[in-house]
Amino acid sequence: MALTGTSYDERVQALQQALLAAPRGAPVRLHKRTSNLFRPRDRAASPLDADGFVGLLDVDVEGRTADVLGMTTYEELVDATLPHGLMPLVVPQLKTITLGGAVAGVGIEASSHRYGLVHETVEELEVLTGEGRIVTCRRDNEHADLFFGFPNSYGTLGYALRVVARAVPVRPFVHLEHLPFDDAGSYFKAVERHCVDGDADFVDGTIFAPDRMYLTLGRFTDAAPATSDYTYRDIYYRSIEKKREDWLTTHDFIWRWDTDWFWCSKNLLAQNPLVRRLYGPRRLGSRTYSKIMRWNSRIGLTRSLDQDVDVPVERAPAFLDFLAREVGIWPVWMCPIGPGAEAPRFPLYPMERRLYVNFGFWDVVRSREARGRGHVNRAIEREVAAAGGIKSLYSESYYPREEFDARYGGAAYAELKAKYDPRGAFPTLYEKCVLRH
Repeated sequence: MALTGTSYDERVQALQQALLAAPRGAPVRLHKRTSNLFRPRDRAASPLDADGFVGLLDVDVEGRTADVLGMTTYEELVDATLPHGLMPLVVPQLKTITLGGAVAGVGIEASSHRYGLVHETVEELEVLTGEGRIVTCRRDNEHADLFFGFPNSYGTLGYALRVVARAVPVRPFVHLEHLPFDDAGSYFKAVERHCVDGDADFVDGTIFAPDRMYLTLGRFTDAAPATSDYTYRDIYYRSIEKKREDWLTTHDFIWRWDTDWFWCSKNLLAQNPLVRRLYGPRRLGSRTYSKIMRWNSRIGLTRSLDQDVDVPVERAPAFLDFLAREVGIWPVWMCPIGPGAEAPRFPLYPMERRLYVNFGFWDVVRSREARGRGHVNRAIEREVAAAGGIKSLYSESYYPREEFDARYGGAAYAELKAKYDPRGAFPTLYEKCVLRH
């Protein structure tokens, strides 16, 4: 997957020229191969073709870093690093997520209890800004403000054309334990204990109901008595209630959720055995589902509630009770996050140095009550705020402007916007994440 054809510098120059050629005041957006954002797009926007920014520039095995073009998917990155016995510190669950997208948004996975969110695992960014400059951002150089301000900016300050990300050594297999709980208090105490003890390489959980909760601990191992396959006939999340332990190859563990995009494939009938055969193993996964969901978002056939929220672990039982009362979507994915020392320095997604729990819930919301648009989303936003948490902006948000600015670094964002996008080539964060839905 090494870079071929025109050089990196030539590709950068072409993208700069396209940006500067866009009519002043006209919105600009990135055109890329894959996207996991399903909010409506501005059809009048001038697209920047970033398809050329795919590939691996270098893997530093001794230094444990990968130098990667920003539109490279995590599937491609994992395929490039695993032969070296490495994987990125945090690999989001879907193969189609790009490295640049995960930094501009908020990426998480079961190693986040050790390494925090994706943007905390990055060493360097090369960003195309709104005024057409290419700036190299590190935590200790003249563009450190953009290094820390880029996460959660969703392409409104610029686009990451190159990313240097840290990696970790792996072993061939992952041994899984699925521990059952029927009480939220004991469940989250166990989550906290295992994260503090550091006795597992991976920690996440699946909550099927308030009294059917499973904590999954994953540990690297050199051998396995047998391995499971969840890439076609069998469905990973269904195995969690049936098995107390399991073994996967490291590659299959990394992508255990992708085949059925957690459990969302049921809404595309892909969990029906007959329909599943029609899909076939090559079409089961995020690449197919994201195309269907983007088509659905354009025509508005159905509306879904897709949310990821992070709350302090001590408030997790109360938040789960809220989800049971007011939302009622099951299963719910649970993933602990251990923010690092620099976590408070990211102004657009500020987190304290304490253990958080991510709740991910995605489904079509059905209600017999007549509710206004955004009713459930807004209730979630208020509850997250009351819990001292923060909500990811990848799906629909309904914050009033003042509250949005207070929660997502409004003053710092305004300074970054004035410095790196003074001509307004990109929409503001509030426009993109709140107004355009």
